[in-house]
Amino acid sequence: MATTRGELFAGVTVAIVTPFRNGEVDWDDLGKLVEWHCEQGTDALAPCGTTGESPTLTHDENERVVAFVCEKARGRTKIMAGTGSNSTPSSEAASLIASS
Repeated sequence: MATTRGELFAGVTVAIVTPFRNGEVDWDDLGKLVEWHCEQGTDALAPCGTTGESPTLTHDENERVVAFVCEKARGRTKIMAGTGSNSTPSSEAASLIASS
């Protein structure tokens, strides 16, 4: 039986924050957040989501954060990449990258 969209992301999805230190993404703390959520059984993580990062991250940072979270989670939780932007073409491009 095929999974419906509603079933795909059922449960608790956390819009995970992107921690910064000295103006740069704090990869160590981001990794700790991902590990914690995986250990706690969080159903899905939404990096670069609704916590305000879309206007503050560069396109490269957004791609790197999503890739990092996916790599750290290693299939232990679902990932719903935040690809919102104030620019429709930018959002479309980020969505294509995130889906690959």
